Amino acid sequence: MRAIIADDEPLLRYHLDQMLADVFPELEVVGKAANGDEALSLCLKAEPDIVFLDIRMPGLDGLAVAEALKNVEKQPIVVFVTAYDEYAVRAFEHEAVDYLLKPLDDKRLEQACERIRQRLKEREETSVAAAPDIEAILKQLSVSEPEYLRWIRASKGEDVYLIACDEISAFVAEDKYTSVYSDQGQHIIRMPLKELLPQLPPDLFWQIHRSTIVCAKRIQKISRSLTGTVTVVMDDGRQYAVSRRAASMFKSM
Repeated sequence: MRAIIADDEPLLRYHLDQMLADVFPELEVVGKAANGDEALSLCLKAEPDIVFLDIRMPGLDGLAVAEALKNVEKQPIVVFVTAYDEYAVRAFEHEAVDYLLKPLDDKRLEQACERIRQRLKEREETSVAAAPDIEAILKQLSVSEPEYLRWIRASKGEDVYLIACDEISAFVAEDKYTSVYSDQGQHIIRMPLKELLPQLPPDLFWQIHRSTIVCAKRIQKISRSLTGTVTVVMDDGRQYAVSRRAASMFKSM
């Protein structure tokens, strides 16, 4: 089985390749593309069984590449790599075409690979290279992106502040509230992380611990101890522990 990975983030391409080697060893990644035009060219040349397509890429985006693949004789299984939350993709979660949310999750990737195996098995049994219903999935993906929070109302003492999300470094769960660390200092909100996380852009805010969400672009460095403990150091100097489950996000960093 042959696959192509297309994403404009070099780190994600590398990370997905490494994860696939662990959970899908029989799959051979025969090419990687940094944009949609490269992805389409690779697909026409290599005729892969599976294509992992980022939705947002320079040139042709993932949706345009998938649209073009409807016209090839050997249509690959398309797995979208997307920042849409689970509600936006629920309509096609059980269809032949699957999706992966950024940042990538080992368990979710295993589920996607199992669906891919099942689809390939069905093709072999019927001896018909039945293509996934890409057109129907494209139509579902064409809905507007969910509206994520752009501002956070947080308090300090008796005062309430309006803080832009792109100024926020981290959210840390405390006893009965959540601390917000931003360019304006420390504030608090009365919202648990479980409720807050789905409202934040998933390609920007990562939950690295059950009590911590950080802004990915504000991570200054990753620190690893001799015992394997991972810590992120933010550009404001604050340090946060990474749980063992979330540590896979930083394997290639």
